[in-house]
Amino acid sequence: MHAVTVSVVIPAHNEAANLPALLDEIEQALSHQAYEVIVLDDGSDDDTWPLLVMRAHRQDTLRPLRHRDSAGQSTALWQAARHARGEWLATLDGDGQNDPADIPALLEAAKAARVDLVGGHRVTRQDSALKRLSSRVANAVRARLLGDGSPDSGCGLKVIRRQAFLSLPYFDHMHRFLPALVAAQGGRCLSHPVKHRPRRAGRSHYGLSNRLWVGITDLIGVRWLQRRSRLPVDCRGIDDALDPPRVGTTLGHGELAFATDTTVSKTGRQQPMPDGLDVVLPRVVFGSTASSSSVTLNQAAAGPSQ
Repeated sequence: MHAVTVSVVIPAHNEAANLPALLDEIEQALSHQAYEVIVLDDGSDDDTWPLLVMRAHRQDTLRPLRHRDSAGQSTALWQAARHARGEWLATLDGDGQNDPADIPALLEAAKAARVDLVGGHRVTRQDSALKRLSSRVANAVRARLLGDGSPDSGCGLKVIRRQAFLSLPYFDHMHRFLPALVAAQGGRCLSHPVKHRPRRAGRSHYGLSNRLWVGITDLIGVRWLQRRSRLPVDCRGIDDALDPPRVGTTLGHGELAFATDTTVSKTGRQQPMPDGLDVVLPRVVFGSTASSSSVTLNQAAAGPSQ
């Protein structure tokens, strides 16, 4: 099996009408990359799951996952990231409004600038006037309170180091604050212009009520996390005098580095995130009826929620 460079992770809830074209576009956009696609069906009650199972028979890069009950976009992204194999994650919304053709440019920008996250900036939004207004207000408030430097933190198209993502604190709606959360860990972020398209089919799962009021609570929480963080911190190990260093590394301000051969990151955070989180999240069903790209449900993670 070839090493995977980028894992495209897509949370999807009732997106059966949008996924076929989106998956076709991903195949075309990443034809020169070593990639995989992880679509996590977040408790859909349409044909999303049967579609993914059938598609996995003929697309060996597709790895479908499923929440039996909807747990939300952030949890779907987090679960997909845990099962991803790529060094990089490329996040996409399942509604087709993000253009997969932008992924290579974001990936190249991340590698060239040696940053941990490149977020898409939807320069020309293709949404209703109300949604554009609410997003503009949310981005302005978020930028002022969090100082994350992102003009469009809510854009679903991002490229982020998988290890950096898994080092972030997990909570519902975390996907809206990825630049601020990465920066609080000492990481570096950039924004890059991307295309934005009208929704092809279905309807948006977000409105003013479940974006604005919940977002205010989340802002307070993320601001608290920022104020309590002490990363990055100068951390040295016994191998610092060796060439090349194997464990300890001095981290300057604004840098984020991760150990690749130990269970502790160079920021001091233990890796990986605890498997025990599985028991408080909705059970995940892997495509047991699909091709070899799917696996059977892990019984240890399928116990009753606590």
